[in-house]
Amino acid sequence: MDTLDKTDLQILRILQNNSKLTTKELAAQVNLSTTPVFERLKRLEAEGYIKKYVAILDAEKLNCGFVVFCSVKLKRLNRDIAAEFTQVIQDIPEVAECYNISGEYDYLLKIHAPDMKYYQEFILNVLGTIDSMGSLRSTFVMADVKYNHGISI
Repeated sequence: MDTLDKTDLQILRILQNNSKLTTKELAAQVNLSTTPVFERLKRLEAEGYIKKYVAILDAEKLNCGFVVFCSVKLKRLNRDIAAEFTQVIQDIPEVAECYNISGEYDYLLKIHAPDMKYYQEFILNVLGTIDSMGSLRSTFVMADVKYNHGISI
């Protein structure tokens, strides 16, 4: 963060809101010409400040609006078991996010599903088949109160 100036931070803030802007449009918003903005973008990408550009989809419209946070406790936990579990989770499309957490549970999964029946089958036929799975607790989202993909910078 030491290498970022106020213009870099402004570019990042703007892109978090709309990454579809052209370099010309972005340059106009930060009061620079396109060449220095293009060079800044390439540097921010190369240095890993910008990981990728994405489109945020409407889960409801895509029949994936049933959101569940699933806390997972493994039977045992060591480096190999954790690596195996995280590899399995990478290949499950319903799992949108996975975090290794501290406390009573080992992992927190964010799962998108069409409905409760689908989620029940998912627990039985997908998560339930993972050998290292010990127990889980499901918390169902009733409403999005704040949904932000950006980082406050």
